[in-house]
Amino acid sequence: MSLHHLNDGLTRPRTARPGVGRFSRLAGLAAASLLLAACGGGGGGAGGEEDPAAAEAFPEDDITFVVPFSAGGPTDTVTRLVAEPIAEELGANIIVQNVEGAGGTIAAGQVAAANPDGYTVLMHHIGMSTAPSLYADLPFDPLEDFEPLGLVTQVPMTIVARSDFEPETMEELVEYVQANAGDITLANAGIGAASHLCGLLLQDALGVELTEVPYEGTGPALTDLVAGEVDLMCDQTTNTTGQIQAGQIKAYAVTTPERVETLPDLPTTEEAGLEELQVGVWHGFYAPAGTPEGVQEELSTAILAALEDENVVSQLGELGAAPFSQEEATPEAHRQLLEEQIQQWQSIIEEAGVAPN
Repeated sequence: MSLHHLNDGLTRPRTARPGVGRFSRLAGLAAASLLLAACGGGGGGAGGEEDPAAAEAFPEDDITFVVPFSAGGPTDTVTRLVAEPIAEELGANIIVQNVEGAGGTIAAGQVAAANPDGYTVLMHHIGMSTAPSLYADLPFDPLEDFEPLGLVTQVPMTIVARSDFEPETMEELVEYVQANAGDITLANAGIGAASHLCGLLLQDALGVELTEVPYEGTGPALTDLVAGEVDLMCDQTTNTTGQIQAGQIKAYAVTTPERVETLPDLPTTEEAGLEELQVGVWHGFYAPAGTPEGVQEELSTAILAALEDENVVSQLGELGAAPFSQEEATPEAHRQLLEEQIQQWQSIIEEAGVAPN
């Protein structure tokens, strides 16, 4: 585990609160769509004991957003983007802390064990729903040890390669990979990461087994792809759009039903004949179970407000993504999606033959 930017706080003066209220055998996986022990906690979304005074005064201190992957990766990018307007809404400083390792489970375990006071919050993606099926000794229960605070965004995935990789089109990539599978490396951000899950789907769709190269986050994985140290990767547009547009890496397809506006020449996997390979990655915030309901409401309201921030909408758009709607981003919708995805991914991962770590 390493920590970065521990003091990278987003400092904003206290402001008046405006009162705004805000992802063949894996074909089923495509349909499922990635769409990618609290101290005294009661769990199950019941919320903690209410201390009206404490909830009214919240926040009185800096708030730490724990990101389970490396700085510069897609989850980190999304977190930092929304952290600023959330800080403004709450009138508090927000510190972004990157806690890497074990597909995000180290960070999630850290937050699950944190004091449930609202000052330690986890940002996680679809990996929160796949972890129970991928890790035999998971130190937390995603449904019992956290309070979902709200969804943020759903990000398309891209299939990319080092810039001098031989195939030029998705059709050529399919033929090349099937003929040279034993010699091709596939980078990912670790077991359970969105890039790992998308890579599993890609290998299944092509009927091959590639040499997987796990990293502690897609930030360093993408760095090695740009350097030509690995051949292929499947990652979120929030992490790859800039490198694709700059010609630093080669892109073959986007794994959504529709093309992405910022990458209009990039075909969909369906257009390339891999209609079963459709993946999108959702992100959301979590507080430790037992966090007072009043504090949860303050945090959820600030998250919803951030999703309407013009800069957030614009920046996500440039990265090929968009915020969830106000109706889709609520804590209730977040818990429902998490419950559905845990069940869907359990059967998909078991069918893929991926044994728990």
